[in-house]
Amino acid sequence: MNQLSRYGRVFLTFARNSLVRDMTFRLNFALQCVSSLGWTAMNVGFYLIIFEHTGSIGEDTGWDRDRFFLFIATTWFINSIVQAFFMPNAEEFSEMIRTGGLDFALLKPIDTQFLISFQKVDWSQLSNFFAGAAIAAVSLYNLATREVDPMVPTVTSVVLYCVFIVCGVLMMYSLMIALSATSVWLGRNQSLYNFWFYITNFSRYPMEIYNHGWGRPLFGFFTFVIPILLVVNVPARLLAKPLDPRAPWEWGLVGWAALVTVAGVIASRMLFRRSLLSYRSASS
Repeated sequence: MNQLSRYGRVFLTFARNSLVRDMTFRLNFALQCVSSLGWTAMNVGFYLIIFEHTGSIGEDTGWDRDRFFLFIATTWFINSIVQAFFMPNAEEFSEMIRTGGLDFALLKPIDTQFLISFQKVDWSQLSNFFAGAAIAAVSLYNLATREVDPMVPTVTSVVLYCVFIVCGVLMMYSLMIALSATSVWLGRNQSLYNFWFYITNFSRYPMEIYNHGWGRPLFGFFTFVIPILLVVNVPARLLAKPLDPRAPWEWGLVGWAALVTVAGVIASRMLFRRSLLSYRSASS
């Protein structure tokens, strides 16, 4: 408990220092927030146009307008947390290796992975988190007050939703820290970060749209090999669709997401520690 409290205080120090740094350049911070919110608004407008021409995303998938916007809000929740707390540090890791900054990190009396993961926070990225909260609130209200098939989430579904939001963040973090660890062997791995952006694009849409025709190989690969489809789909399904009745395979998907989260965190931790053993000081 003392160790946990110590790491909590260190994280709060990192977060406070990052906020002070952001507030030193307030106009830049405001422009970053406006840019993020502008991108969000364009996405909302794009999907509103789509729903003027169709009743749901995919035939017989159940992802009508309000449920799909809950899905999109879930995407923003997870992505904004990852981009605020982990992305700035992952992008800097290869530079630390090149310049020797990792030497000083290894000398600190704190876990190196923790230090690498949390030393910077990009607070402007959290603007999309609050935008997602507004979209989710509107969608839930519309679902609860519609005349046909109204839906009010149960306490159980809300709790499970929050739990699997955390699981989604951990899955994304595990993938990111694993890609960052390869910098020790590759030096610069910008192409791998591009790969991260490419594959995470698949997580932004309901998995049902892939489970047809040519999409089935993608469905299988991104569900069971690199399970990026689980990141948003599992929590969104738990909240946007009634908890009962639910097909047995959907509960299997929930269990698979929990297992993947634990396995991903452990595997990425092992890979990161293995990479540190291969690290040679920049001065050597």
